[in-house]
Amino acid sequence: MTGVEQDRYEFRDGFPETDAVGRAWADVDFQRAVTAYRFWYPTVSLEGILNGNREVGLTDGKAIGIVAAGPRQVGFTLNSDTPYGSAALDLRDGPMVVELPAGAYIGLLDDHHQRWITDMGIPGPDGGKGGTYVVTPPGYDRDVELDAHVVNSGSFTVLLALRSLPLQGDQDAALAALRAVRVYRLGAPEQTLDFVDTTELDMDNTCLRWEDGLEFWRVLHRVLSDEPLVAEFTPMYGLLADLGIERGGDFAPDRDTAALLERAARAGRDQMLVSAFAGRRADRIAWADRGWEWVGLVEDNGDFRTESGFDLDARERWFIQAIIASPAMFRRQVGGGSLYWLGVRDSAGDFLDGGNHYTLDIPQPVPAKLFWSITVYDAATRSQVRAEQNSAALRSLFELRDLPTDEPLRLHFGPTCPPGAEQRWLQTVPGHGWFVYLRIYGPEQAAFDGSWKPGDFERA
Repeated sequence: MTGVEQDRYEFRDGFPETDAVGRAWADVDFQRAVTAYRFWYPTVSLEGILNGNREVGLTDGKAIGIVAAGPRQVGFTLNSDTPYGSAALDLRDGPMVVELPAGAYIGLLDDHHQRWITDMGIPGPDGGKGGTYVVTPPGYDRDVELDAHVVNSGSFTVLLALRSLPLQGDQDAALAALRAVRVYRLGAPEQTLDFVDTTELDMDNTCLRWEDGLEFWRVLHRVLSDEPLVAEFTPMYGLLADLGIERGGDFAPDRDTAALLERAARAGRDQMLVSAFAGRRADRIAWADRGWEWVGLVEDNGDFRTESGFDLDARERWFIQAIIASPAMFRRQVGGGSLYWLGVRDSAGDFLDGGNHYTLDIPQPVPAKLFWSITVYDAATRSQVRAEQNSAALRSLFELRDLPTDEPLRLHFGPTCPPGAEQRWLQTVPGHGWFVYLRIYGPEQAAFDGSWKPGDFERA
């Protein structure tokens, strides 16, 4: 029997045979569950960010965590280029205010579904000159008597994400700059959120512990029950209702439904990882003669909308390996924002293996008006590789700053350091596949016209 014949359901006189009925409904439920999983993954992923903060005492609406991130902070493609600040803003008691000083800040607000609300700082309406932002809760219709950029959230819980650029390679100054930001409830400017430095703490700001099992659906049900309905997501709420997951109801699947949801979570996660690391779209290729790929597939777009609707593949590819979204993160513009390229295979087309040694040649000068970096991530956790070296990045402002910039730069990757390559080596772990993000901040024309491009990974 061919595969096509196996997929058919038997009918007699126009009606389904008894065996076909059960098989068809089982297929329908599984397909709907996988589709729902892939669509709602960003919601559960953002809850993972907030959960990691809460585990180290950062209460929603009370504290901001600041961190110079490294391998000990598990987070989807977090980098060590710039210190981060993050907080959950709770809008249930009214609007929140963010006062951003003038300076080299990059920031944004995303709702509970990782939908973009606004950029702040250099890519935002204040343009790095400083400004006040007021974020209002769903349904808020009162005037805000404050000279501010007023934005509305579609959820009561909002993620504030900030970065401070260490333009002179001064990370301590960049961390200090984050402390100059003021966040408070509208009308209570004296009650600002506290800053907590989590640089030395082990943290997990991901949904890894939930993503392949029943807990994914339990977390999703809780979040959706706590937040208002998003009108444009109505069909996707319907998918969940068909599976017995309804906003405001109880999450109590029977044994068969629980098994189905667990199976769908594993399949949905794995399908998204295939999209991330073995994509089939031609527009993912950055240079025709190189293995490098664009991480973001929809340019200058924070919500993955196109003229044809949601670009679901681009959305899933991004959120299975990264967090938060804004137009500035996907802007391919000379001098504006940053560019992210994904490297996951060597010159022979094989996935990068933690037990092998590789070299990578970077032509110089790199067309970065500000700075550039390359960071190694574990393919299973999509987080910085954890190895004895305790470092997963090579950065032009730090590790590479004293090296010549007028000759090609050879970087090394592998379990052990080649002699004399200490400043140019990142450690990988046997048995762990890995990938890299190559980032350029303030890209110049050569990054777009093909006159500059990195080499491929060569197995040494």
